[in-house]
Amino acid sequence: MSEIGAPGIESCGDFNLRIGHDGTWYYHDSPIRRIALAKLFSTVLRREGDGSYWLVTPAERGRILVEDVPFIAVEMDVARKGRDQILSFRTNLDDRVEAGESHPLRVVTDPRTAEPSPYVMIRDRLEARLARPVFYQLVDLGVEETVDGRASFGVWSNGKFFPLGDTT
Repeated sequence: MSEIGAPGIESCGDFNLRIGHDGTWYYHDSPIRRIALAKLFSTVLRREGDGSYWLVTPAERGRILVEDVPFIAVEMDVARKGRDQILSFRTNLDDRVEAGESHPLRVVTDPRTAEPSPYVMIRDRLEARLARPVFYQLVDLGVEETVDGRASFGVWSNGKFFPLGDTT
């Protein structure tokens, strides 16, 4: 049984919380201005296999709306170079991860506009979208590699290559 459906946890329905596309947390459509409160909520945020988002405590759970993903990667640090490179990301709520096997990078391209949307896994099915300046910084580090017989443009982090797009 999933954590959301665990016995003994009271379902409170919809909490009237929303995380906007820009990473802002809202309660009844009013922005939550206390960053410490948003950080606290984020520690009990869970995502189910069906894509729904919930705040889950030992006593209760409630659904929240997330417009895209719950976090925005607002900063990237780079250590080393080439295949030994390590890319570290900080989110708008101060989570920190190093891209690698446990925290993969992915890029989704909008089929209508061809606009890329880059993401990094933060924890347990919760992702951060890279802010545009962070994505530009990432692209500046890109190299061409052959992946599955195709030329691919991407970046290395923690010994893993992450494609950002085809070179064609």
